[in-house]
Amino acid sequence: QVQLIESGGGLVQAGGSLRLSCAASGRAFSAYNLAWFRQPPGKEREFVAAIRWRGVSTYYADSVKGRFTISRDNAKNTLYLQMNSVKPEDTAVYYCAANRGNDIYHVRDYNYWGQGTQVTVSS
Repeated sequence: QVQLIESGGGLVQAGGSLRLSCAASGRAFSAYNLAWFRQPPGKEREFVAAIRWRGVSTYYADSVKGRFTISRDNAKNTLYLQMNSVKPEDTAVYYCAANRGNDIYHVRDYNYWGQGTQVTVSS
């Protein structure tokens, strides 16, 4: 179906920037809704941002709105998360996910997941 591989995670100082990428396989990549989730240590996986298959509509968690930007390049089969003004509370494993459904805010809405990439923000 579709295979997702995240990259771009690492260590960053508070207030800095980081860009995550998610490379996808599959000939029908453009037909999927895509999203970023994150899982802080010891906590449940939570919604970060999503983008519809056409790339017109985007959605953000309140905690990242105004700081993070989700985008996609269907020609390159790649999803991005631009993270600006990062905070220590952004520290988590970040996952990309894909679905073909209408609902986008919950883990249960997604069929495909990447392996995750660690983002650590120091104070």
